This record gives sequence, C-alpha cells and structure tokens, in this order.
Amino acid sequence: MPSRQQQARAQASAITPGGPPPDVEPAPADRVRALFGSHRLSPAQRRIAQYITDHLTEAAFLSITDLAERVGVSQPSVTRFASSLGFSGYPALREALQPLALSAVAGAPEAEAAEGRGNELQAAVDAEIANLESLRRAFADTGHVLRVGRELARSVPLTVLGLRISVSLAEYFAYAAKRIHPDVRLVSRGGSVAYDALLQSREAGGTWVLAFAMPRHANEILGALRAARATGLRVALITDATLGPLVEEADVVFTAPTGSRLVFDSYAAPGVVAAALLQAMADADPERTQLRLEKYEQAADQHDFFLEP
Repeated sequence: MPSRQQQARAQASAITPGGPPPDVEPAPADRVRALFGSHRLSPAQRRIAQYITDHLTEAAFLSITDLAERVGVSQPSVTRFASSLGFSGYPALREALQPLALSAVAGAPEAEAAEGRGNELQAAVDAEIANLESLRRAFADTGHVLRVGRELARSVPLTVLGLRISVSLAEYFAYAAKRIHPDVRLVSRGGSVAYDALLQSREAGGTWVLAFAMPRHANEILGALRAARATGLRVALITDATLGPLVEEADVVFTAPTGSRLVFDSYAAPGVVAAALLQAMADADPERTQLRLEKYEQAADQHDFFLEP
C-alpha cells in the first residue's frame, strides 16, 4: 500500500476534476490546486496554499523561514500544513512542488498565470454553484424536508443549536423561526451552558433540537448533541459531513456541502437548507404562521422597525 507521502505526490500529478481530458497535460497551477483541494485545510493553511498557488515559481524554492515570513504565519504552521497534505515535512513538500514550478516557468506565460489568479473568486463561485446543483438534485423529493419541518413546527419550545463558526447559521434560522413559531430558543454556547439550555427545553415540553455543524467541527458540538440525546430531545442536523460521530448522534441529517475555495468557508447550500426547513415549518401550520406574521407586521409598523421602501 502506498504511503501517505506517495499518495500526496500522486495527487500533485492528478488532473483537477472537471479539468482537461486525460490526454491533455493539466497546467501546473491546476495540479497544485488538485493537491491542496483534496484535503480539508484550516484558514491559516489555506493562506499558505493560496500563496503557493499564486506564486508557485517562487514559493517552491523558498526556505521554510522565508515562506512563513511571506505568508505571515509561523514556521510550525508551515510544517503542519505539509503534514496535513501527507508529506513528512516541508522539505518533502517543496521537493514535490519544484518540478511543477519549473514546468510553469517553461510553459506558462505570465499573463496566463495572472489571469488564473484573477479568476480565483470566480472559481469559488463556480464551486458553490456545483454545491447548489447537488442540493437541487437532493431536493427532487421534498418529502423528507416537509416531514422534518412538521416535526420542528410541533416542538414547543424548539431549540436551535450552533457553536463557533456555525453560530451565524443558527442565528439566521432562529431569527426567522421566531416569526412563525411561538417559542424558539437559540443555544450558541457549549459546555454546561448548552446542557442547561437543552435540559430546560426538554422539561418545558420540547421534542426537537435543530443543530448546525460546519467545519471545522468542534468537540463542543459533539458534546452538545450527546447532551441533547441524553435529555430525550431528538436531533436534526445540518452539516457538510455524511459520516462520522456527529452524524451518528443525529436522528435526521441534511448534508449540505460548503464552499472551501477561499480562506474561510462559504455557506450557500447550508443556507438554502435552512430556508427550506423554515418554509416547511411555515406550511406545516399555515394558520399559526399567518397570524404570527400579521402580528409581527403590525408591531413593525407601530414601532418603525424598518426603513420605508
């Protein structure tokens, strides 16, 4: 069986999915992107990857000290980056990158390289479009979303859980759900605080918790899901994962891929899943939904919540 380092070298020579046909040699930058894109990298590691991709012909020959200084990270961060790709250390990664850099010098015009760097944002948008296309296919059968939406609508109170970077998605869902549901409780802190909130929700009659778990997956969210199950709450989970301990702790899972082409993930697909569940909740009890929305609009008009269109 090939070692992790051998596998990483093979990935460096692989063709990027959706790229040129097998008989066409992929561009060096595409081969580097294929290597980096096949691993889940932290935001700091993505900065290193982006710098190497954008400055391949120079970066492949830098010392670890120089590369760390150029990117603005520590030397141990560069070492961990190389290890995360399957290499024994930075020298092994640099050795794998140097042939690609020499190939880029020999065959890639500077204007073409600059154009590739300029299209990085477009590539990120293209990746999100692909994520949404995948989600569109998954929504061909709406029965699953509608069933879970009905269950969430019936859970009073309804707990919404999101920790660390997932807080923003949880806040969005909770803010909107409060317009159509009588008792929505947001939990955005882990540990014993989360356990207390989950226990109170269950004792008040709640039956479900909707949790968001985006990468990097925190140990706290796993603990909170286990705490929810321990209190007797059922768990609906929106995450990018299809397997693993988080999925195992959930009763219902909606898999929504995240965009990972930029330093920080983007969440187009998870946001659409959240909006779809809100729609299903609204449709599950249309009379309650209409009544609550009308009361909210009356309050908004009375207190001038919004600017006039």
